[in-house]
Amino acid sequence: MHNTIAAIATAHGVSSISIIRVSGEAALSVAHKISKRETITPRYAHLTSLYNADDNLVDQAIMIYFAAPYSFTGEEIVEFQCHGGMIVAQEILDTILSFGVRLAEPGEFSKRAFLNGKIDLSEAEAISKLIEAKSVDAAKILAKQMKGELKIFVEESREALLRSLAYSEVMIDYAEEDIPDDIMQSIVAQLDALTQKIEQIVDASHRRRGLIEGFKVAIVGKPNVGKSSLLNALLSYDRAIVSDIAGTTRDTIEEQVRIGSHMIRLVDTAGIRDSEDTIEKIGIERSLSSIEDADVVVALFDLSRPFDEEDAKIVSILKSLQEKHIIVALNKTDLERKLVLEHMEAYDTVEVSAKKAFVKLTEKLEKLFDTIGEGEELMLISARQIEAVQQAKKSILEAKEPLLNGELEFFSYHLQEAVKAISSISKPYDNEEILDKMFGEFCLGK
Repeated sequence: MHNTIAAIATAHGVSSISIIRVSGEAALSVAHKISKRETITPRYAHLTSLYNADDNLVDQAIMIYFAAPYSFTGEEIVEFQCHGGMIVAQEILDTILSFGVRLAEPGEFSKRAFLNGKIDLSEAEAISKLIEAKSVDAAKILAKQMKGELKIFVEESREALLRSLAYSEVMIDYAEEDIPDDIMQSIVAQLDALTQKIEQIVDASHRRRGLIEGFKVAIVGKPNVGKSSLLNALLSYDRAIVSDIAGTTRDTIEEQVRIGSHMIRLVDTAGIRDSEDTIEKIGIERSLSSIEDADVVVALFDLSRPFDEEDAKIVSILKSLQEKHIIVALNKTDLERKLVLEHMEAYDTVEVSAKKAFVKLTEKLEKLFDTIGEGEELMLISARQIEAVQQAKKSILEAKEPLLNGELEFFSYHLQEAVKAISSISKPYDNEEILDKMFGEFCLGK
């Protein structure tokens, strides 16, 4: 029975419902034992009593049986939907394990689904990411991947590469003949089109990664400009210490907040200035690092104070940022205006008051995130997928020179490497170690 696995598929804690999933050849036998029912109809929700190994009643629950191969894993599956909470679900699981079933490893249900041909790797990764989706746009993108959108791209790309490879192999067999110009042009055109498509997909994936992971927004500025007050206002509670003493914030503070349909990671950074204080200098270094990692930078300036060298330092940092979304927020609009900012026309500017009104800033952020989420481009959702297509592109570019020089053996070699790389997105060739590492990052019961 150790080939049969079980796990609690819902998050631990108090809830109305918990789900225990059992998959493997003994799943139906265990269902008969724990429910004491003689007949269990596939895909029918049975309201039934569940008993432990000592025949004591544990709970009244919904039991659903999925017959192989018409299940998520392709194996016999039984799911028990019991009342939520730590005790009931755990007792049902313990009872199942007492019948010789073993506890599932993290990601093992999805791994079995892959090995049994129910899903490919791109669909498995989409399932994993959907659980952690940080925006509505992300959920839509991942739903498309679960329906096989990325798999279609992989299959079409693989077909184009194999077609070019087939031409090459034929011409190797007839090496004494010249390669017809139309075949050469067709191969080059196909490879150029695929290279361009890969470049577009990688660019869109980098640009839109915040949809999956959550956009990172760094609030930066000189000391005592109101960064911590703005963070507290956006979070609707006092997360950061606020005082009139410059340098109060010594380290970066990161919290999640929802803006529109997006969950974002909001980072309050230490005030940037020249300082001899060792601890403050470390905080400033971390602030600069946070700016580099951020998708969006909100540069906060104090309208009630004249422009000074510390403001100039912030401006110089903004000018050094490449391809970064920057919003210049002018704080303390309720006080007398003394700040004059010059040559900032290139940035989005919004006036705020951390103590009174910051709606214009949240509206601007929401609009920016929605704009990034627009578009129908295919998106790669993991570093593994991006690395695979980039390796495919590299091999394609390396194949072009020997093709143009008539060195077809070298051309074929590089093109085979491209086929392996692009295919690894959905079905890697040598996959045991890769699978264990990848599926091991899934949650239990999935």
